[in-house]
Amino acid sequence: MSYTAASQVVARQLEFFENRKVLVIGELSDSYPLELTQVAQSVAVFTTNYGYHCNMSRHSQIQSHFGAELTADIDIDMILLYWPKAKAEAEYLLAMTLAKFGPETEICIVGENRSGVRSAEKMFQAYGKITKYDSARRCSFYWGRCEQQAPTFDITSWFKSYPITVAGTELTIRSLPGVFSHGEFDKGSELLLESLPSLHGRVLDFGCGAGVIGAVMKTNNPAIELELCDISALAIESARETFKVNNLEASFTATDVYKALEGTYDFLISNPPFHAGLKTFYAATEDFIAQAPNYLNTDGQLIIVANSFLRYPPLIEDSLGCCEIAASTNKFNIYVAKK
Repeated sequence: MSYTAASQVVARQLEFFENRKVLVIGELSDSYPLELTQVAQSVAVFTTNYGYHCNMSRHSQIQSHFGAELTADIDIDMILLYWPKAKAEAEYLLAMTLAKFGPETEICIVGENRSGVRSAEKMFQAYGKITKYDSARRCSFYWGRCEQQAPTFDITSWFKSYPITVAGTELTIRSLPGVFSHGEFDKGSELLLESLPSLHGRVLDFGCGAGVIGAVMKTNNPAIELELCDISALAIESARETFKVNNLEASFTATDVYKALEGTYDFLISNPPFHAGLKTFYAATEDFIAQAPNYLNTDGQLIIVANSFLRYPPLIEDSLGCCEIAASTNKFNIYVAKK
């Protein structure tokens, strides 16, 4: 089994987890929690990633919990945090879990140095003392103990609000830490929204993030039946909040590509992700494009925005037989294909 560099460093420090009741949180992408079950008394996982949750749920020795907030009543005495790409998300996860489990909870933090894990020492000061115990494979490993009672966690206080004006529409966007374009408006999404045709029927906003694209589409095309989906629970919660504050309605689905989606659509519209953590990752978008014909009605359209250096046109042509560039800048292209 191949493990990430962070997990390889955790493997060097197994004595911290012997006979402990461990909760694993953060930027998880491998199955190392299964290895921890060999030494720990119990292992639970909390993840905001729907795909990872599905993978972990297949293993009876792991308790896997998915959502924007951990609400389940579980018994743990140790937290293992895999440091996420966004520092604000690490702060969010610490605030949430330490408020829930309180003083005397021990914590181990591991992450790649380039991800900013070194800021863990300063970030943890409000809760107690944390010490670096290992450094290898360009990663750092810390151990500490919560000594101060953390403030009550209120998810609503973690939303960042910002206004946007695009495609003739003024909206307020609400987003949680770790969500794409958190607190700012992405230029690729702006180009996509400025160049969209009039929409009708059933529309999917794939990889919805904070719901920017979906909210503009629904405002400008109120009759559409809109569904927003994302692999991230933080994104889904952000999109729900964006629609709530703008008095808009839609359905929201956590999914790994099409896994939890049902039926077909008249439009598949996306500013698709191409990063997973710190790594460039195209698999989800490739699957989204390849399977598009199975989820499009006759004459349905796939419309995506992408960095111009990404080689999506050949994939779209293989899937739908054609690919047109509807708009472009020196950085982004809008690709359109019809079934």
